[in-house]
Amino acid sequence: MASVQTRSIVELDVTRERVVTAAMPVSGNDGQDVDVLGALPPVVRAKPRIVWDYAIVVVGVHVLALLACVPWFFSWTGVILMLVGTYVYGGLGINLCYHRLLSHRAFKCPVWLERFFVFIALCCMQDAPGRWVAAHRIHHKFADDEPDPHSPLISFLWSHIGWLMVDKHGLNKIANYERYARDLLRQPFYLNLERQLVPIIVYLGHWVLYFAAGFIAGVLMRYDTMACVQFGLSLMVWGAIVRTVTVWHITWTVNSLTHMFGYRNYNTDEASRNNWFVALISSGEGWHNNHHADPAAANNSRRWWEIDLIYGVIWLLEKFGLAWDVVKPREQRRADNRPAQATQS
Repeated sequence: MASVQTRSIVELDVTRERVVTAAMPVSGNDGQDVDVLGALPPVVRAKPRIVWDYAIVVVGVHVLALLACVPWFFSWTGVILMLVGTYVYGGLGINLCYHRLLSHRAFKCPVWLERFFVFIALCCMQDAPGRWVAAHRIHHKFADDEPDPHSPLISFLWSHIGWLMVDKHGLNKIANYERYARDLLRQPFYLNLERQLVPIIVYLGHWVLYFAAGFIAGVLMRYDTMACVQFGLSLMVWGAIVRTVTVWHITWTVNSLTHMFGYRNYNTDEASRNNWFVALISSGEGWHNNHHADPAAANNSRRWWEIDLIYGVIWLLEKFGLAWDVVKPREQRRADNRPAQATQS
């Protein structure tokens, strides 16, 4: 969704309060578990109101995606770009970057690579990082409790899309940004993304790039002008717009379906479930009960059939020296910590 323009954020006084380095229930690789959010105050509430900028963008992009039903906008190249882009943009941008890297600090990587992933995420039109991270951390702290912004205990429709259209949990309030995404907003790069039009420019700009790529490809293949326009628009409609809607709904199914349907490996204090279908379409985010039991871990898989493609990418990055401090699952952290404790004793 379009980034909420939060001009008051520029007045953040980061020296006035403790900076939350990773404002999540986190666990280090030393096996020690720390509930960082436990000491924070609850979310600042708000009277329910329609968030018109979100509603207009969500409805508008869905309407534009209906152009895919018009044969003139169809091309097999566009369809392929949509399918591949769903995993590239949604997987690397939202699931790897916004979720595991920024929200949970499950690993570290070079600054240039982190920002590259951020720009991929911005092409998904799911907000600038600050609000996305704040909403997700609030979800974890109050999962399936009343302050949870998108619990399906209210309704499936609410958890899937309604919470974006109607703000009744104060997600747009500056105080919640300060409390739950302060570690990001103390960095000028992320602060500027919240108060500038950069997210919108990046998103619309990547539409233009898809069209331009198709148009130029048509010229190189000696198409006439109208055929070049048609091919460029087919790539934009399928590769950018339809893919945006697809990634939206995949992300939203993690909020809705994985708190309603599936099995549980852990007896957590909320309704999270492992859902194989959501795991398949989201590259591993559907092993949601595993994730809620150990949100800091970079790997959501706990059984051999629970394939986590996003962790596979993190593993490759680590092998090439582009990721480090990758947080292992809790069982492994504690097992690694036992020999050290025995030696000290």
